[in-house]
Amino acid sequence: MNRRNFLTLTACAPAMAALQSMSRAEDELPPVIDTHIHLFDTERAGGVPWPAKNDDILYKPALPDRYRKIAVPPGIVGAIVVEASPWPEDNQWVLDIAEKDSIIVGTIGNLEPGKPDFRPQLERFRRNPLFRGIRYGNLWGRDLAGRLTDPGFISDLQFLAEAGLVLDTANPNPALLSAIVRVTDQVPTLRVVIDHLPQMAVPEDPATRSRYEADLQELSGRDQVYVKLSAVLRRVDGNIPTDLSFYRERLDILFETFGQDRLLYGSDWPNSDKWQPFNVGLGLVSQYFREKGREAAEKYFWKNSVKAYQWRKRHPSQPG
Repeated sequence: MNRRNFLTLTACAPAMAALQSMSRAEDELPPVIDTHIHLFDTERAGGVPWPAKNDDILYKPALPDRYRKIAVPPGIVGAIVVEASPWPEDNQWVLDIAEKDSIIVGTIGNLEPGKPDFRPQLERFRRNPLFRGIRYGNLWGRDLAGRLTDPGFISDLQFLAEAGLVLDTANPNPALLSAIVRVTDQVPTLRVVIDHLPQMAVPEDPATRSRYEADLQELSGRDQVYVKLSAVLRRVDGNIPTDLSFYRERLDILFETFGQDRLLYGSDWPNSDKWQPFNVGLGLVSQYFREKGREAAEKYFWKNSVKAYQWRKRHPSQPG
């Protein structure tokens, strides 16, 4: 073992130990549904819009067989694929890939509400029960907040809600949280999932922080809004802490705000490869929810995902 690998394993030891502890019979990790992975094939004809070719970590095929190798051993039994492309036909590409592997229990696509082709496209893709909704936020040059005065956009979100599908949002910032409050005001039957909320830095500006805290409290009272405790790890002065104590305060705030019935696990694989090995992130949240008790852990790791995404079981190993 070289020095670099030794130092990486040493730094990750607390989270890895927590995951190993959860694997013992008396504290076995509940079956896990990973609600946030990305699939793409950098070797396919035509390439991919993301990741970039110069990304040495991410630019290689991210497909179910590779995911299985790292996810199944620690107890993951199902996953939901979240869009990684604004190209409409990539919705079908993901569905075709997902159809071939039962570890995929759902997909979140990329369509644009308010566009003339939104409803025909949604009707097309929702015929496949794996299609569970769309993601729209501030990615791909879009702006959820800027669309909320468009009646056609709101009407299409209502159509999405009537179809029983979900809206994922990313990446979190104060403006997006305020937009989610307005969305759920205008379409109160729409289930919304806020992706990667632990990743968002708490605003330092007093006025912005006050607005952010008010929006967070407002959303906490809306049962149709779910939060992914995903992308938990943070980089500080060039280092990525792996000890739960560094993250506990932030996790406590979100747990106390939204409660055990509205939080979801997501790995953000393969983005997670840019932070720490897959098991490190899983080990951190496993340790945290082990302390919360078995009921809270089961809700976080799989039960809440059923309520949020209404996915269907595809393999006997999957709960539900």
